[in-house]
Order: sequence, then structure tokens, then C-alpha cells
Amino acid sequence: MEQNTQTKFITIGEILLRLSPPNYGKIIVSNMFEANYGGSEANIALALSNLGVDSTFFSIVPDNPLGKAAIRMLRSNDVHCTPVILSTEEETPSHRLGTYYLETGYGIRPSKVTYDRKHSAISEFDFSKIDLDALLDGFDWLHLSGITPALSNNCAQFILDCLKKAKEKGIIVSFDGNFRATLWTWEEARDFCTRCLPYVDVLLGIEPYHLWKEEGDPSKGDWKDDIPYQPSLEEQEAIFQRFIERYPNLKCIARHVRTAHTVSENSLKAYMWQEGKTFESKSFRFHILDRVGGGDAFASGLIYAMIHQFPLQEQIDFAVASSVLKHTIHGDGNLIDDEQLIKNLIEMNYDIKR
Repeated sequence: MEQNTQTKFITIGEILLRLSPPNYGKIIVSNMFEANYGGSEANIALALSNLGVDSTFFSIVPDNPLGKAAIRMLRSNDVHCTPVILSTEEETPSHRLGTYYLETGYGIRPSKVTYDRKHSAISEFDFSKIDLDALLDGFDWLHLSGITPALSNNCAQFILDCLKKAKEKGIIVSFDGNFRATLWTWEEARDFCTRCLPYVDVLLGIEPYHLWKEEGDPSKGDWKDDIPYQPSLEEQEAIFQRFIERYPNLKCIARHVRTAHTVSENSLKAYMWQEGKTFESKSFRFHILDRVGGGDAFASGLIYAMIHQFPLQEQIDFAVASSVLKHTIHGDGNLIDDEQLIKNLIEMNYDIKR
């Protein structure tokens, strides 16, 4: 899967307003909130753009100050937002930007997310108006996630249509499962992801695919309980192999594995299958300022390393180091704009495999 530094990248999804009580506060007693903007696909476009990749984001946002502010944030990070549609009240009756509230955890108290994104503009939009051939024209890489299709039936159909069109146009597709139990059930995610996998080249965050649906017998393929939370290299290789046997179109599979010592201190490593071999990254132990977006930083780090044709071991190390550094940045997006900073982290004595 040859790439070059001139790759044109596009991602499609919902951008959200994030509201958080300051100083690790609880919502129930807070009388003020800090505002940020984020969302999985937007975070990835932002991270890649900061690293110099030509990145474009497509979404539907309401034509009001909130929608415009969200897009302004992305544009301030050099993300191209020309395709974004500012919807009218006639197009999206609820006319709202999706929102989520974050209570940031500390010590032994975990963080908590409360979604308020029902009837958001993107979930209500009629995507039959979109010329997919024109939207994806000229791009080399498309990234999608399992979050957007969970928002509504029309979003799910649109994401599936994007996958099919990208395959038709020869665009590389990466897909991050990003299962959200507050948006749909495991079975719904499994059934949808099963339909997506034949069109995917790079598979990230494989959890929703543990329960792929077997045609004619839904009980087959349900092997979630067979997968250890902290797999050995051999166990992870066996998991990857089951995906490759079923979906030979996959060129790369990767997942990161987190160990939570406390809410404020974690360890992170990752596994990747590519070119017939499974690779294990370095393991990093670190303190957390803001965990949100860590998985997106992992995904964007791997995509960046693949685009720039890093050696395979360096690809997965770079992805994990990108995620680790994101945990030191407030907000959803990974604002690292220095490839060498990430490489320096890898070269430091952070390897704590046990």
C-alpha cells in the first residue's frame, strides 16, 4: 500500500461542542463550563493537519454561531472545511450542534461523559442531496468511524455509501470502530460493522468486530469472551489472523491497549498487523492531563506514519507515542506539530514491558 507525502486526506463525521466544569469539577454543582470543540473524525483531521498532511473535514453543522465557531476552530488548525454544509432550519429542523459534557476524573474517580447530541444537524440531514463522487474526488485517503453511523439511520447509510464509493474510486479507507454504548447496542454495532469490513483497508480499534455477524447463523462469530483484555503478542496475533482470514482485503489492523493504574496515571502500548507480521509497540507509562482524544491521536499517528512510509515497527511506536503526548494536552485535539518531538519520546527510556 504505497503512499507519499502528497497524500490528500478526508474524513467525515460529527463535530461536537464540549462543555466541561473547570478544575475537575462535578456538573451537578458547577455554575460555569469551559468550551472546546471536538469529535473523533474532526480530531484526526486536526492532528494530521498540524503534522503537515493536507487534511479535509466534511460534516453538517447548523448555520448559527455555534456551528460556525466549530468550523472556525478547525480552520485555525489549517483543516480544509470547504465541503462542510451549514444547514438551515428547513434542512435540519432541530437546527443544533451536537454537544457533550465532560466531568474530568481525578485519582480514583473516573471521568464521565454525558451526550446531548440527539437530533443534531448531521443526524437529521438528507444525504441523498450529496454528490459522493464529487465529494471524494481527488482524495487518496478516507477515514471513517463507528460513531457517526450510530447517530441515525440516514447517517449509517451515508457512511456505508461513502465506503462503497471510496472502494470504487480506489481510495484507501481507514475505519475506527469507536464503539459507543450510549449511542447503540453491541449487536447493532456488530451488524453494521460486518457490512463495512469488506470495504476497509486499515482497521483500527477492533472491539466492535469481535462479534461479527455470520450470515445464516448469528450465533457464529460471537467470540468476544475469547479475547483477553491484555493479550500477549501471540494471543493478539491469533486475533488478527482471524480477521485476515475472513477479510483478506485488510492491509493493516491495529489496536492500542491501556492499563489504568489510576484515572490520572495510565500505561499504553499497541499491536499492529501488516505485511503478514504482528508488531508490538513500546509501552509508555504517563500522567494524564486530558484523556479525551487519545484514541484519535493513536489513529492519526498511525495514518501519518503509513503515509510517510515509516518502517513497520516505527509506525506502531509512532502511533502510541502520538497518543501519549495527546494525554498531556487540554481539549480533544492533538496539537503536536513536530514529528521529531514524537520520535524523541520513543527514543527515551519509557519502555516498561513487564
